[in-house]
Amino acid sequence: MSDKQIFASLEISDHEIRLVIGEFFNTRFNIIKVERVSVNAFTPDGAINTDAVVSGIRTAVEDAEKMIGASLEKVILAIPSRNMKRYSVKVTVPIRGIDGEITAGDIIQAQNNAQTLNIDKNLALIQTQCIKYWVNGISSRRIPIGEKASELTIDIDLLCADRDTAYELVGCVENSGLQVMDIFLDIFAIGDEAALFEQSMDRNIVILKVERTGTTLGLISKGRLIQCIEIPTGVGSFAEAVVDQYALQREYAVELIKYSARLNEKGTLSNPVHLWQDGEETRKITERELCDCIRPRVDEWVDEMEKLCSGILQAGRTTVIITGEGGEMQGLSDLLKRKLDCEVRSYIPETLGGRNAGLSTCLGLFYAYKDKLPISGYADSSLDLEAFLNAVSYRSKDKKEVNQEDTLTKKIKGIFNGKR
Repeated sequence: MSDKQIFASLEISDHEIRLVIGEFFNTRFNIIKVERVSVNAFTPDGAINTDAVVSGIRTAVEDAEKMIGASLEKVILAIPSRNMKRYSVKVTVPIRGIDGEITAGDIIQAQNNAQTLNIDKNLALIQTQCIKYWVNGISSRRIPIGEKASELTIDIDLLCADRDTAYELVGCVENSGLQVMDIFLDIFAIGDEAALFEQSMDRNIVILKVERTGTTLGLISKGRLIQCIEIPTGVGSFAEAVVDQYALQREYAVELIKYSARLNEKGTLSNPVHLWQDGEETRKITERELCDCIRPRVDEWVDEMEKLCSGILQAGRTTVIITGEGGEMQGLSDLLKRKLDCEVRSYIPETLGGRNAGLSTCLGLFYAYKDKLPISGYADSSLDLEAFLNAVSYRSKDKKEVNQEDTLTKKIKGIFNGKR
């Protein structure tokens, strides 16, 4: 396996195409390029605007290729956790090797056996997730390749989602000229990015992925994704109040409430956050006016989250994570914390170049895919690696190396010698 692996992740959210190209080099992950293209990807009834999505993907890819100097060929795709359902099975397979060592092939055989389970005809199998391995009576979450045993037992989750949505999104990617390397549920990807599966061993983790037109609530517990629910209220719902009262453009209203409305502040907040000319009159919106404008709708959302989380909170220790576009809102986590009386925090990735809550899914796709490599063994890059390396090379192959003595050092010596 090469030390350098370059992959591309793609999310088709409700209002934009998100494309991230990143590189694993040794143990480090670096972002090479991020593209975000505004697109109305879904109709109000949940159908996919295929032409708009295909066009948006092509635009994102073309813009990325101009910078990286290589053609993008394959992507890891996020599938919305719409109507997500989990099937859990326990599979036992004999170890076939003559030396009795467990191989990736044995794990793949167990996964294939699990996939024979009949699932709802309206669902598509998105992921086959190994949760726990049993070797010689001892359980572990670690992949047991190389251990010796006569048989291997695995707890496996089959994670499924809406069939039509999954098929149409894959079709849009292929129609744009790309191949799909793998697919993962968006909430699962966020859990991988924020290391929430490890944290869920002693508590319940609730992910609130707040996007433009809706909020997806995902529950992670004991290291596995349990359930997802979708609610048709998101950042766009808050922004509608600003649009109605001040007649601002919807896109600008969204950005205004994300970065200029500190919902947890109790001071006067009289500083203006937006000025514009209305005829001969100069109008303004202060931070307090902006917060007061959206507060009723935000409070309705908080009340809805309280109802949805009440059973989870009663079941035991719980942490709530806010991410997606809504993760950029200031003070939203504090409001929810006071309402739920539990730990609530916003999650913004820390990777340089990707420090935006809206990119949580795309970044998580890299780690979800990377985690599968020890079993799948498939590690092909998403782009023409040779062309990319040539494009970013600092020295052209047909030029001689510049002698540093003739450049920087010579100039410094010239300064001390009084030469220019």
